[in-house]
Amino acid sequence: MLKGGVALLFVKPLAVQAQDDAASVRPKEGDFLVKVGDPGARPLTPDDIPAGATQTMAWPLDPRDGTVRSGSRLNRILLVRFSPDKLSAETLLRAAEGVVAYTAICTHTGCEVIDWHADEQLLSCPCHYSKFDPKDGARVVDGPAPRTLPALPLGTVNGKLVVAKPFLTRVGFEQA
Repeated sequence: MLKGGVALLFVKPLAVQAQDDAASVRPKEGDFLVKVGDPGARPLTPDDIPAGATQTMAWPLDPRDGTVRSGSRLNRILLVRFSPDKLSAETLLRAAEGVVAYTAICTHTGCEVIDWHADEQLLSCPCHYSKFDPKDGARVVDGPAPRTLPALPLGTVNGKLVVAKPFLTRVGFEQA
């Protein structure tokens, strides 16, 4: 459009562009989960997640077109498996055969929650040492994180882990 001799350009903001990118869309109901780094993008089963062991990092996968939703680090998911009797009642409701899913993004400053304390069975962020209890809704048990890790409810379809609902709370961190 030309107005007063000046061309006006209409450019989509980056946030809108990202929404148009299928790989950046947040996990959706029915998405499978695939292990980060798996070139075959094979959907995970509950048995692929070792019980009581360090977290498995995963991406959502759109079952309709095979898009791995790895275009945004906010889509990175951590999976941990426990005996169902070890999970709090609320956590059990959103688990699939003892597998629970949370964002891998710490709610403090956005670092990735990559550490596992096997003796305590707690997740931890290496940046500022926040610890989260995945058996109890990923509640903060130590450190500066201001809130729990957002949970991603799971289910199974034909033995494969699937997203049952979107993240229950906003994924991201607190601005200082």
